[in-house]
Amino acid sequence: MARRNRPAPEARQALMELKLEIASELGLDKIHEREDIDPITREVLKNGGKYAGYVGGYMVRRMIEQAERDLANKLK
Repeated sequence: MARRNRPAPEARQALMELKLEIASELGLDKIHEREDIDPITREVLKNGGKYAGYVGGYMVRRMIEQAERDLANKLK
């Protein structure tokens, strides 16, 4: 049975900021006006998941790029 691994509490804020940044880059600026707990998720649900793949895909790409930069800097 699959288990959902939730991010550490200290990582939640960073992930939320990344979601907002990517959503803005994708032209989903109105999300910044929302005040609910997880505005990105609410917008994705409102649009029937239309942007879920875009936001999630860009988040993964950005995290991989950052990990590669960190590793390259560590090896210097």
